[in-house]
This record gives sequence, structure tokens and C-alpha cells, in this order.
Amino acid sequence: MLRLTRGKAAVMAKVIVRGVSPTYKTLADGTRKTDWYHRGTGARLPGEKGSLEFLAAFVEAERLAPRDVANVAALIRDYFLSNRFQKNAKGRAKADSTKKEYRRIGTVLETEFGKMPIKAVESPRVRGVFIDYQEGIAIDRPREADNRLTVLSLILSHAVNKGKISRNPLERFDRMYSADRSDLIWEQADITRFMDGAPPELQRVIILAIHTGQRYGDLITPRWSDYDGKTIRLRQNKTDARVIIPCTAALQRMFASTPRHGPFILTRADGRPWHTPNDDKALAKAWHRRMDAAGFYPGGWDMMTKAEKRLCLRFNDLRGTAVTLLSEAGATVPQICAITGHTLQSATRILAKYLAMTEALSSAAIRLFENAPATAFANEMQTDNSGGAGAVRKEQGNQ
Repeated sequence: MLRLTRGKAAVMAKVIVRGVSPTYKTLADGTRKTDWYHRGTGARLPGEKGSLEFLAAFVEAERLAPRDVANVAALIRDYFLSNRFQKNAKGRAKADSTKKEYRRIGTVLETEFGKMPIKAVESPRVRGVFIDYQEGIAIDRPREADNRLTVLSLILSHAVNKGKISRNPLERFDRMYSADRSDLIWEQADITRFMDGAPPELQRVIILAIHTGQRYGDLITPRWSDYDGKTIRLRQNKTDARVIIPCTAALQRMFASTPRHGPFILTRADGRPWHTPNDDKALAKAWHRRMDAAGFYPGGWDMMTKAEKRLCLRFNDLRGTAVTLLSEAGATVPQICAITGHTLQSATRILAKYLAMTEALSSAAIRLFENAPATAFANEMQTDNSGGAGAVRKEQGNQ
């Protein structure tokens, strides 16, 4: 709704526009951008709020807006225009890449379920409809199937909070996708293969990943102001955890030789940050090209089956590799968590998932076994061919 008001001394009319919602985005240069959306249709309104361009788009959206439509499409639009969509559970703004992915899935869901009446959502049988949909997608894309139901569950949970439906029929649904990548870690030969011939900007990425154990999104956002010459301080996007990582000598040498093109530590060859509003997957694309060139995808990525692709090393496996290396170096669970940002409560579960059983770990365990006083008796055990007591007992009897 538009309303024009004029103060006693006002020269220009003040325009009050109702039925719109703002979204906020921090650009790569640090400035904050505001986008406006029509609440009823989800249409983006161009220009500054109150401008002629803005008002013309608003009037057109009002003309097209559905009136009192009680269906799933209305619930989807309401969620994407809400503050809950903009922020995570801890109140921090969602990453642009996350919001982009949610909007993609929202468009798919609206096509599939948009015309479903809200009364049907209240039916006890609707859960079966959604699960059948998930199982159909999961035949070829189990992870995509889970992601779609996750977003739909968030939409329905928001509708419950707004009082539009009484319950969320997808609460605690079973997931179809399961991936155990505990034995997929980057060995020394893999790292060497990637590094040899890789451009310096990608070499810096893998060094920082191995020496900090951070996720993709937390590697491309640190600034030079986060590094004091000895430690790097990060706030993780996913968990909001604050981690302080003392830098190894190798990492300090890398920082010293890295050109400072701008505020961000890791940049592309031309100095631009890896994440921009129009392209937040630039590093992933460059990484994929390097993996292909280095021969990590036999026959080429496009020629591989889905089963073969699941067995390939991925960028995210670097995080598990860092955990493994820390364990091989003798770091305790709390020490590893202090670096990676995991909570102590979930440390055992996380390590069980990421920590591959390597030869270095087993060798370290045997060294401890051989040198610990508590196992000295076991290390003296030998066979006794005379048919009498074992060698350990004889030696004990002679003491």
C-alpha cells in the first residue's frame, strides 16, 4: 500500500510503502547493499526505496499479487521474505551462497507443491507425500533429495511459528544420503601431485587448509587484519565458533611471501577476492580445473560415473586430512578442537568420521606400546620350547 504524507515545512512528499521487505548484503569492498522485495509476490523492486523505478515495480507487483491464497506457494514466499531466511539460528547473516542455494530449491519446491492447499498440509497423510517425493529424487540424487526436504521443513517450521499451520509434518524426517569419507584423505603423494604445476594462488589455498583444518568458506574470507604475524584469528561462518590458530613456521613463511593485493589473504592471481556477489564459487571452479589437470579424475570428470566420482578426493577432505595429521603428531582431542573449531562434546563423533586409520597412527601406537612401563611385561614375552613356563615368568622368578 502507498501513502503520501507532507509535513508543514516539507518540500517533497514522503512516501510510505507497506508490504515490502529488505535484504542486506555485504559486498567484497565492505559496503552494505540493500535490496527490496515485494512481500506478496517475492518480486525484487529495483532502485532506491521511494524512487520512481521502485514505485512502478511495486504497483505492478501489487497488481499481480495473489489475494488470500492459502497454499504452499504462499508459505514459501513468506519464508523467503522473512528475517528467519536471512539469518541462521545464532542470529548471524546467512552466507550469500547459502541463500542462493535455498532460493534455487525454493523455486523447485514451488513448482512441485506450490498449489497444494494449506488444509492438505495439515493432513496426517501429507508426510507420506513428501517422503515419496524424497525417495523418488533419491534414486539418482540422494543428497539433493535431502536438501529439498530440509528447505521445505524450514519453510513449514516458519509457517508453524507464524500460526499459519499447526504442525510441521517433516519434523525429524529420515535422510537418504550417507557418505563415509573417513578413509579419503590427502596423502603426501596427492598433495605433491596437486602442488606441482599449480598456480601460486591455489598452492596457498592448500597450504592454509592443511595447516588450519578450516572449511572452504572460512579459508577464503580471512583478512590480513586477522593475522598478527604469529597467529590467525577466525570466526567460523557455519558454527560461529571463534578460533585462534598459532601459525606454523611453514604457514608464516607462506604469509610472508604472499602479495598483499587487498584486505583478503587468499586472492586470485589478479588480486580479486575468491568470493564476490556475482561469483562465490570461483575458487571451487579453479580447484576443479586443477584437479582435472593433475589427473585426479581418470578419463576426465565428465566421463566418470557417479560411483567413481564419490571415490575421488574433494576439497572438503583437506579438513579431515588436517585432523589426521594433528592426530599423527600426537595432538589430543581438545587440542585438535581448538584448531578446527569443533566442540568438545562432538569431538569423538567428528574424529570417528574424519580420522582415517593410517600407517603413521598405528606405528605411533606401537612405539608407545614398546616404550611404556605399563607394557614392559608384554614386550618381554617369548615362546618357551622346553614345555615349561613362558620366558616372562622365568625371568620374574630369577629376580
